[in-house]
Amino acid sequence: MIPQDPVMLLSFINMKLRDEYGSLDALAEGLDISSDEMEAIVIKLRDLGYEYKPEFNKFA
Repeated sequence: MIPQDPVMLLSFINMKLRDEYGSLDALAEGLDISSDEMEAIVIKLRDLGYEYKPEFNKFA
């Protein structure tokens, strides 16, 4: 289950990217997250001030 709390979501997504997935696309595929759901996650994290940095494979 993906956390709904934005801060917990940030931690969860970055942990998964660090430990299990080499890209945001791989994470979405691996966790069966639709493109609409992933866009909602990206927006939620952007609202916290975090952007996905592909060169570091994390939200920073």
